[in-house]
Amino acid sequence: MVEICEVGPRDGLQNEEKILSTDIKVQLIQRLIDAGIRNIEAVSFVNPKLVPQMADAEEVMKRVPKRDNVRYGGLVLSRSGLERALKTDVNFLHVVITSSDTFNLRNANRTVDKAVKELCQVIQDGVAANKGVSGVIGTAFGCPYEGSVPVSRVLNIAEKFLHDGCSEITLADTTGMANPRQVEEMVVEFKKAFGNDISLGLHFHNTRGLGLANVLAGYQAGVRRFDSSIAGLGGCPFAPKAVGNVCTEDMVHMFHAMEVKTNTNLQQLIEIAKWMELQMERPLDGMVMKAGVV
Repeated sequence: MVEICEVGPRDGLQNEEKILSTDIKVQLIQRLIDAGIRNIEAVSFVNPKLVPQMADAEEVMKRVPKRDNVRYGGLVLSRSGLERALKTDVNFLHVVITSSDTFNLRNANRTVDKAVKELCQVIQDGVAANKGVSGVIGTAFGCPYEGSVPVSRVLNIAEKFLHDGCSEITLADTTGMANPRQVEEMVVEFKKAFGNDISLGLHFHNTRGLGLANVLAGYQAGVRRFDSSIAGLGGCPFAPKAVGNVCTEDMVHMFHAMEVKTNTNLQQLIEIAKWMELQMERPLDGMVMKAGVV
């Protein structure tokens, strides 16, 4: 079975010009739960002046349905983000770093080494506060400024995050530079370094049309946890040319056609995608919601 981490409420909305109300965000999360999604990146604890779309993170977490079988994740980039997150009911901290010095310096004014040192302390403190911690490594498949990123650098960051308390790692293709062969090779190297017991997830953007192809490559290499966004919403305000994430209902359609279980209701996901088009007041990128299911 495949586990979906739905990132629409966070990664999907953070780059949109239209800022949705807290009511609509909570409705979106409820609808996703009703469709069978159990792992949701719901909010982001970042500077609201830089990402106003996420300014209501605390209020969203107050109002989302509380269920034992639903996991809520919140993005954390810094100590201040951790302090905000610990005051909420978020289950998992998604601690994010990029593996490129140039990307980090341009967007966070710090090198990768400095960021790792700071975030490892955040991880330790999150674990001490009884929060689950997922380490997310961005630009893992390439940097828009530096080009290729050495696999060894990605694995080195993962090793430090795991040592300091992360229970899982997600490798993120921040600007959609990955290709299927590269994905397969990365997964093989990760498993060679850390074994099969560490939970590995993959996060792809569809910038160059390879999102689902990269998901399939990851699945065939043994990965069973994937990030995706309803209707293909998404992008990164700090990453040039990063378009939407892999589309949730398109990915579910692919897996269901392959007779791979996702424990989600595809038709309900399609209806949510159509509803999100109405909320965003613009055409969204999902394909199955336009073409239908054969």
